[in-house]
Amino acid sequence: MPSLHSGQLLDLKTRGALSAGQNTKEAHHAYALECILTRRSIRKFTAEPVEQGKIDLALQAAMSAPSAGNSQPWHFVLITDRALLDAVPGFHPYAAMARQAQAGVLVCAEPALEKYPGYWPIDCAAATQNLLLALHAQGLGAVWVGVWPEKDRVENFRKLLGIPEGVVPHSFVPVGRPDMPSYEAARFKPERIHTDGWKP
Repeated sequence: MPSLHSGQLLDLKTRGALSAGQNTKEAHHAYALECILTRRSIRKFTAEPVEQGKIDLALQAAMSAPSAGNSQPWHFVLITDRALLDAVPGFHPYAAMARQAQAGVLVCAEPALEKYPGYWPIDCAAATQNLLLALHAQGLGAVWVGVWPEKDRVENFRKLLGIPEGVVPHSFVPVGRPDMPSYEAARFKPERIHTDGWKP
């Protein structure tokens, strides 16, 4: 297991199991939480290559996401060509890190595959989150770059990658070896929790 910064929500016993690499259910559960709590948006990458096997496993995790009616209306375009990655910042104002990335994944939807029309943006968002967590769990860095519903971004990705009209680009995830740290951020806000109704 890759080493991650410790989060405050895990007890010492569990951390000990993690650090010792014990193959226990407790350690696996704790490691899953550690990955969720320490995942950050990585926008700086080293020049080191990324193993195809790690990307394949992350794509498998993405396809394990929940979807409405289990319709799985997604497609994934893996981008490894340097010229294609370098072209993205030319039309996307927040994708400069693609020039450093070793790969990119464009998460797309095919609405015709839906069982319940209108849920594909939520389904693709779940797949994108799974993808990010699986990359982080393997020591890779990634960042969610929004595409849909910005029409110019959708159409530029469609043109760049030859995506057919029946498929909608949803999100773009540049991938590489991180050149900045991941850490646990203090984002828990108990005042945002409302039990048995809305109680401010």
